[in-house]
Amino acid sequence: MTTKKRGRSLPTAGTTLVSLSLLAACTVGPDYERPSAPVPTIFKEAGQPSGQDAKVIQAALTAAPRADGWRPANPQQAGLDPWWSVFNDPVLDGLMRQVEVSNQTLKASEAAYRQAQALVEESRASFFPTLSISGAGQRSGPVGSGRTSSTRTSSSSGARTIYDASLDASWAPDVWGRIRRTVESDEAAVQASAADLAAARLSAQAQLASAYVQLRIADERKKLLEASIAAFRRSLEIAQNRHAAGTATLADVFTAETQVRSTESQLIALGVQRAQLEHAIAVLIGKPPADVSLAPEPLRAAIPAIPPGIPSALLERRPDIAAAERQMAQTNALIGVAESAYYPDILINGSISNTAAIIPKLFQAPTALWAFGAQIAETLFDGGARDAVVNFRRASFDQSVALYRQTVLTAFQEVEDQLAAQRILAQQAAVQADAVRLAREAERLTLNQYRAGTLPYSSVLTAQTATLSDEENALAVQQSRLLAAVSLLQALGGRM
Repeated sequence: MTTKKRGRSLPTAGTTLVSLSLLAACTVGPDYERPSAPVPTIFKEAGQPSGQDAKVIQAALTAAPRADGWRPANPQQAGLDPWWSVFNDPVLDGLMRQVEVSNQTLKASEAAYRQAQALVEESRASFFPTLSISGAGQRSGPVGSGRTSSTRTSSSSGARTIYDASLDASWAPDVWGRIRRTVESDEAAVQASAADLAAARLSAQAQLASAYVQLRIADERKKLLEASIAAFRRSLEIAQNRHAAGTATLADVFTAETQVRSTESQLIALGVQRAQLEHAIAVLIGKPPADVSLAPEPLRAAIPAIPPGIPSALLERRPDIAAAERQMAQTNALIGVAESAYYPDILINGSISNTAAIIPKLFQAPTALWAFGAQIAETLFDGGARDAVVNFRRASFDQSVALYRQTVLTAFQEVEDQLAAQRILAQQAAVQADAVRLAREAERLTLNQYRAGTLPYSSVLTAQTATLSDEENALAVQQSRLLAAVSLLQALGGRM
């Protein structure tokens, strides 16, 4: 039989929970919408596309889901595609495989990513109530009552033992969306951390590729200097023979020998650069320099042709752009966290406890006590502290927007820079190749004329020095072209 009361009934615990659940549908703060960024239609330095390239670009632009060409990024792919395979060097391939496994900077970034994941799990735990259990035992009585004897028992002395046990629960329902916004912020931070990890991987790979290219160019320069020293020694022999025959002065001999020694000095100095590059490669693959030795080998890498694609694809590929975009989402969610402080805090708690003289009775319901209640608290005056926090979060979001747009602009600049470098350096390489060819021919003719006695040795010295300089310049241009290719692949997000 149930008894009904007249008038307005008091809300039960069930109706309270239902009301709170309905309120929990509210989420304060602005919902995130990605701000726009300037995206060009084509890369200026790549030239106007034609033929099949133009059709591919037009199809990509037509399929773009946003007017500004933006698509959700997938930064985890950066550095996973073997972009360095365009250089067709098996030694480089082997070194790159060790970066993912042993590079310590990459391991630190991976640990930071796992930290961000743990913070998300910590934030999500706030959705659920907290349960705790406690127990205690206490023996008490008059002083001297704890001793027993043959004539006096413990029970008759007045001492007794009491056991307590309690189960407590508390829950702060996410009425205003503070927890949801916190989780939203932490999830965006995880995605930003994943992009940072991808950027660290791509950066380590690019550093390794650049160091390897410079190492192999150093090997080529060593071969060039050794060949030049051999040619200078032949010129020295000619000068010595002509001096012995009385057709050349001793100054010619000293000049020729000076040239040999000077070039030998350059060859020795080159060893410092090569050793440092080898040490850098060792650290990049996570090994002590003493454990890594790379034998001199011919430069296998040819200058690859790298299609840049459409600019809007860069927003998908670049991990730094993805990180900046996720940081905007993170700071936007924190605005909602700050605004939730304007609303009251609600806490629901309950407990079940029992006290008994023996442990088995602790678990008997008739002697247990229960309690259930709710608490609400609201800050009436804080001197503008909450306003300051909200303003700080809004300013942080505006800052992240500006940094995102600057990251996008910098990404386009880097691609354009390397495209221009590739185009201009290719023209320079062609001209420099002609300069090397002409210098070698001039050296050959000058040396023949010196043998015939029609030119002084200073002409030979000038011609040989010019040849060596032009050949070194040709190697420098080749190195610049290869490094520009590495930088372009990195600027494109490490994907072909």
